[in-house]
Amino acid sequence: MRILKYFAVGLIAISLGACANSGMGPKQTGGTVLGAIAGGVAGSQFGSGSGRLIATGIGTLLGAALGNNIGQSLDRADRQYLHNASYQAFETGNTQRWSNPQSGHYGVVEPAPVYQSGNNYCREYKQTIYIDGEPQTGTGTACRQPDGTWRIAG
Repeated sequence: MRILKYFAVGLIAISLGACANSGMGPKQTGGTVLGAIAGGVAGSQFGSGSGRLIATGIGTLLGAALGNNIGQSLDRADRQYLHNASYQAFETGNTQRWSNPQSGHYGVVEPAPVYQSGNNYCREYKQTIYIDGEPQTGTGTACRQPDGTWRIAG
C-alpha cells in the first residue's frame, strides 16, 4: 500500500514537471520534479484519510515550487566560475568578477583586508551573484589552510 502511495506521488510529480516545463531548462525541470516527489512523500506522512491526501497534494506543490527555484540557481559551471573568482580574490585581495556566458549568470567577489586568526590568515568577503538579473548578496569569511587552499569558514 505504501509503495502505491509513493508511485502515485511520483506520477503527480512527473505530471507537474511536464506541465510546468514550458520555457524551463533541464535543471529547472529536474528540480521541479525532484522537489515535487520529495514534497509529496513528506506531505504523505501527515494526517489520515482525506487529510493525508490533502497534505500530500500540498507537499507536492510546495516541493515543486522549491525545487523549481533551486533548479534556476547556479549550475556546476557557474559554481566553478565563482570558485575561481573567489580564490583569486582571496589570494590577491582584489575584487574579482566572473561571468558564465552559457547561463548568463555573473557576479563579483569583494575581499576585505587579510587578518590573522590563530595560525591562519583570513579575509571577510562579500559576494553578489546575479541570477536572471536579480542580485543575491552574501558575506562570509575565508581562511587560508596550511596546504595553501582557502576554506570558507562562515
